[in-house]
Amino acid sequence: GGVPPAIDLVLGATAGCLACFLTNPLEVVKTRLQLQGELQPPGTYHRPYRGVLRAAVAVCRADGLRGLQKGLAAGLLYQGLMNGVRFYCYSHAEDAGWTGYPGGTVAAGAVAGAVGAVVGSPAYLVKTHLQAQTLSAMAVGHQHNHENISSAFRSIYQQHGVVGLWRGVTGAVPRVAVGSAVQLATFASAKDWVCERQWFRKGSWAAVLAGGMVSGVAVAVTMTPFDVISTRLYNQPVDADGTGKLYRGFLDCILQISSKEGLLGLYKGIGAVYLRLGPHTVLSLFFWDKLRNM
Repeated sequence: GGVPPAIDLVLGATAGCLACFLTNPLEVVKTRLQLQGELQPPGTYHRPYRGVLRAAVAVCRADGLRGLQKGLAAGLLYQGLMNGVRFYCYSHAEDAGWTGYPGGTVAAGAVAGAVGAVVGSPAYLVKTHLQAQTLSAMAVGHQHNHENISSAFRSIYQQHGVVGLWRGVTGAVPRVAVGSAVQLATFASAKDWVCERQWFRKGSWAAVLAGGMVSGVAVAVTMTPFDVISTRLYNQPVDADGTGKLYRGFLDCILQISSKEGLLGLYKGIGAVYLRLGPHTVLSLFFWDKLRNM
C-alpha cells in the first residue's frame, strides 16, 4: 500500500527478474521433464531425464553448466513483462479497494495474472523453445534450433507474423491466472499460519520461506496441469500457416495428454514445479515487498 501502480510496475518487474535469475535452472529441468514422452504411453519411451536432481545432472552433461541457464534472457524478459503488469494491475485493485471484498484477492490475482500472461506470452514462447534445445541424444519434444533470443523472435515473426508470437497464449492465460490467484491468496495466510503454530518467529526469513513452501504446495497442485499444457502448446511444431501439428488448442491438448499419457501425464515435472515455486514465490514477493518499503 501507498505505492503508485506505475512504481509497482517497475518494482514488480525487478522482483520477478531477480527471482528468475535464481530459479531458471529449475525452469529448464521442468521444461525437459514436461516434454519427455510427449503423447506416448508410460513406459514405452526413452527417459533421459529422471527426477529433478538427475535431470539437472543430465542437462549439465549434455549442455554444460551453462545449460542450466538456457533461455535466461527470454525468461528475464518474460518475468519483467508478466510480473510488472501483474503487480501493476494488482496494485490498482488494492488502491480501488477490491481486495478488501470476500474473494477479492483471488479475483484480483487471477485477472492481474491473465493480463500479465498475454503481455509476456511471446517471451515465454521463445523461452520454452530455447530451454528445450539440446543434443539430439538428449532431445525431448520438438527442436526449433534457434541460435539465440533475437534470432528466435525474428524467425517466428518472419514465418508466422505477429500472430505467431502469441501462439500458445490460450494455455498461458489460465496457467498464470490460476497460479497468480492461488499464490497471492495463499502466501500471506500460509506465512501467518506457520507463525501461529510457533514453528518460526514472525517476520523471520524462515517464516517467509516456510510460508512460500506451504503456498507452493497449493500452487503446484493447481498449476502443474496448466503448466504442462502451456509448455506443450508453446513448443509444438507448426504448419506454414501457423496451425499446430500436434494440438488444435487448449482442450484438445488436455484430451490428448489424458488419453495417451494418462492423467498423470498432466503432472509431469511437478517436483521441479514445486521446488521452483517455493523459492520463486518467496523471492519475487519478498523483493517486491522490500522494494516497496524502500
